[in-house]
Amino acid sequence: WALGTPGLWFCPELSGLSLGPTLLRSCSQCLLTGSWRNDLGSNMTISAVDSTGAFSGKYLTAVSATSRRILESPFVGFQHPTNETAQPTFGFTVKWTFTNNTAVFVGQCFMGADGKEFLKTMWLLRAAVESPGDDWKATRVGTNLFVRNP
Repeated sequence: WALGTPGLWFCPELSGLSLGPTLLRSCSQCLLTGSWRNDLGSNMTISAVDSTGAFSGKYLTAVSATSRRILESPFVGFQHPTNETAQPTFGFTVKWTFTNNTAVFVGQCFMGADGKEFLKTMWLLRAAVESPGDDWKATRVGTNLFVRNP
């Protein structure tokens, strides 16, 4: 993956070849923008990432502990510049529209050996509780693998 020099990346499709830095800079980059599906069947769409790394989007979870109807929920986040690494780290916060919970995701966008992008994430889900005595059960943690929707 990253070789340690900003702008120079490992490209699985070019490994084993003697190539100069100019060609290596043109290797595939992992881009967040677009539609993604995770290992639980949840879907999210990420809008264009702006020059500061900011982005927003919509998340439709496939799983929930609530009995309420699940609705699409907005999120906002940031990623590190892709001119520094071909596989950027990122984070975003989801404001669930159907419950008083909030989720934060952190992760990294990777290019697989097959040239396909995927996102490895870890999340925290904070539930609203009635008292500080219930704080112990208010936060859940988990991981998800996202792939591009076809």
